[in-house]
Amino acid sequence: MSLPEPSATTAAARIMDGFARDTGIEPDGPQRRYLWTDAFAVCNYLGLYRAGGEERHLRRALRLVDRVHHVLGRHREDDTQRGWISGLSDEEGEEHPTAGGLRIGKPEPERGPGEAHHPASEWDRDGQYYHYLTRWMHALVRTWSVTGDARFQRWAVELAEAAQRAFVQRTDDGRGLWWKMSIDLSRPLVPSMGQHDPLDGYVALREIRDATPTPHGGPAHHPPLEGELRELRELCSGGSWVTRDPLGTGALLVDLLFLARLEGRATGNRSAEEERRDREILSRLASAAAGSLEEFSRTREMAQPARARLAFRELGLSIGLAAVERLPDPGEGDALTPTAEEALSGLRRHLPLRKRIDAFWMDPAHQQALTWTEHGDINEVMLATVLAPGGYLDI
Repeated sequence: MSLPEPSATTAAARIMDGFARDTGIEPDGPQRRYLWTDAFAVCNYLGLYRAGGEERHLRRALRLVDRVHHVLGRHREDDTQRGWISGLSDEEGEEHPTAGGLRIGKPEPERGPGEAHHPASEWDRDGQYYHYLTRWMHALVRTWSVTGDARFQRWAVELAEAAQRAFVQRTDDGRGLWWKMSIDLSRPLVPSMGQHDPLDGYVALREIRDATPTPHGGPAHHPPLEGELRELRELCSGGSWVTRDPLGTGALLVDLLFLARLEGRATGNRSAEEERRDREILSRLASAAAGSLEEFSRTREMAQPARARLAFRELGLSIGLAAVERLPDPGEGDALTPTAEEALSGLRRHLPLRKRIDAFWMDPAHQQALTWTEHGDINEVMLATVLAPGGYLDI
C-alpha cells in the first residue's frame, strides 16, 4: 500500500480547511450539514490527523460529529416539531443522539403524509436514507478507533439498531429494506429497496461488531448486533449487485476491501453456517465488483464533457480503485472461491482508470462546470478523500 504524496496530503488538507470554514465547523457559523458529505469529512480529518499529528484536524473531526448530531439528529428549523427526532428529552438526547437516526440534510422539507410521491422532487426533500446512515456508522467507528472514546462505538450501535427497526420490512411475503424513511422513521417515503442497501448494512454492522472492545482482549461472549446481522445476511441472499453506476461500483470495491479485512481477522465467534454464509457474501461481492467495473468500462461516460458528468459519482469510483490497491493478493488466505479469486485478479487491470478520473476533476477548468459548482461541498470533500484516502480506507 502506497502512502499519499506529501503534496496530495497538503492539497487535501487545504480543501478540508475550506470545508470547515464554509460549512460552519470552525469557526462556528451557520451550519450547512449533509450526512453523506459529513461522513467522508470526518474520516478525512481523522486521516489527516493520523498522517501529520496536527491537532486542528482531530478537533474538527470531533466538532463535526457534534454538529451533525445536533443538526441532523434534531428536527429542522422550519418544522413545527422541536427537539431530538428520536423523541428523547434534551438531556437523554445528548447521551443518545443517534437513537432516532439522522436526517439526510436535504434542502426541502420531507413529503407530508397526504402528499403524492413525485420522484423528481423527492431528490430534494429531507428524510432518512439507510445507506447514508451506514456511512455515518463507519465514521463513528473510525472516530472511536482514533480516540478510544467508547461513546462513539455506542452511538454507532444505537444508530444501527434504530435503522434496523425502522427500515426493515417484515411481511408474510418476505423481508426488504425501505429506501427512504420519514424524519421520525414512522413511514416510508420511497417504498422500494436500494440495490446495495442490505450489503451496505451488513458490512457496516460487521465493522461495528468486530471493532467492539472486550474486557480482557478476548472474543466477546455477547457481541452486539448479532440478530441484526442474521437478518441482513438473509437480505443479502438474493438479487444481483452488478451495476454500471460509478458511485455504486466504487462502494462495492470499498465494501470488498473492508469485508476482506474483516474475514481475515474474524474470530471463532460464528457458527459454521454463519462463517460459510459470510464467506459466500465475500465471494459474491468480489465477483459483483469485477462485473461492475467491466460494465462501467463499456460505457462512454469518461468521453463526455464535464457538464455531462457528476464528479462525486466518479470520485466515488476513484476511492473504490484506491481500495483495490489495498486488497490482498489473490491466493492470500482461503476466504474466496476460485471464481472470486479470478475476479479479484481482474480488478487490478482497471487501476489506470483512477488516474484518468483524478486528473480530469483536478483540472480547474472542469471545476467551473455547473455539475461541479452545484454540488460543491460533496465534490470537494470526496476529492480530498481521493487525494488522501487513508482516513476513509485505513483507520
